[in-house]
Amino acid sequence: MSDGTVVVWDEALLAYDLGEHPLDPVRVELTLALARELGVLDRSTVRMVTPTPADDATLTRVHRPDYLAAVRAAGTDPFFTGHGLGTADNPVFVGMHDSSALIAGASVAAAEAVWRGEARRAVNVAGGLHHAMPDRASGFCVYNDPAVAIARLLDLGAERVAYVDVDVHHGDGVQQVFYDDPRVLTVSLHETPLALFPGTGFPDETGGPGAEGSAVNLPLPPGTGDAGWLRAFHATVPSLIRAFRPQILVSQCGADAHRLDPLADLRLSVDCQRAGYLALRALADEVCDGRWVATGGGGYALVEVVPRAWTHLLAVATGEPLDPATLTPPGWRALAKERRPDRNVPLRMTDQADVTYQPWQPSGEPDAVDRAIAATRKAVFPMHGLDPHDPRD
Repeated sequence: MSDGTVVVWDEALLAYDLGEHPLDPVRVELTLALARELGVLDRSTVRMVTPTPADDATLTRVHRPDYLAAVRAAGTDPFFTGHGLGTADNPVFVGMHDSSALIAGASVAAAEAVWRGEARRAVNVAGGLHHAMPDRASGFCVYNDPAVAIARLLDLGAERVAYVDVDVHHGDGVQQVFYDDPRVLTVSLHETPLALFPGTGFPDETGGPGAEGSAVNLPLPPGTGDAGWLRAFHATVPSLIRAFRPQILVSQCGADAHRLDPLADLRLSVDCQRAGYLALRALADEVCDGRWVATGGGGYALVEVVPRAWTHLLAVATGEPLDPATLTPPGWRALAKERRPDRNVPLRMTDQADVTYQPWQPSGEPDAVDRAIAATRKAVFPMHGLDPHDPRD
């Protein structure tokens, strides 16, 4: 296996453009520009790969043929409605099928490179469209590229794939696709569905018949900050990944759990997000011989947060993490101000946050985060032979 990292990229990925809409491709453009100026993409470990669109055979491993036909039709008809298209969340746009298929193809290319040993890790920051369902668009997502990539891994012979989703929204589409498949463990940490779209992702969603324990959901209360989020992550994810023993880890790294994100109400810093990426890499190294496929996802603080978070992701995936105190380059600041003159351009790669946390304990006076942890552990840990009350598990 190569020790390198594949970064899948083509400017054509920016064509996934919903117009005047929160999911703005500028977040991806500014991420690649920042990573490039900081030298992350010039590392000797990096191999840039140009994606090709996923073909119909690949897409229909997840999506229904009639839905593909609807997406194609919507891309030529501005008044098209149906299959979740033509809505405020999922407006239609010219070339919708082609641009969506290219994002899916990019995540498939990342998965193939890692599975075939051409790279130890791979990243598609334009991906992570985790809400799309087999028969409809949902939550800004047309084709579910993480699910398509996982389906491709299964077709290539993978027997155990773990998917960890740290977007602020529940990874509902990926969960639904594999809810009855014991070969795929889906783990989602998200803001409680009582407060946030898509209204799913409760602890009792644990997998279908024959796949009990294959879905894990940890809904966190609004206002959860760095210490609570890290306590929740480390109280659930490592034990489950170790118990499941996946051959490869796929992650969706949406940046919208940040405290500046306008569409949600968690309170993370970019330093916490960086710590999360380091934890995911460490788990892949420990359990999966380093095999890790990372995608982007949501993120609506387009200048202030997403480019920094995903540049940290790229740095973690390609080798040495960036020092949080690193200054953002003047050239990048100028580009960011040119693209979005109304936004505050960050001067450093840090929010100067303290990312220490107290590990979860079952005793004492629990707060809302601790109660969420306990509910998730109670719902799913026994299905993996783990003790929900033992903090060592």
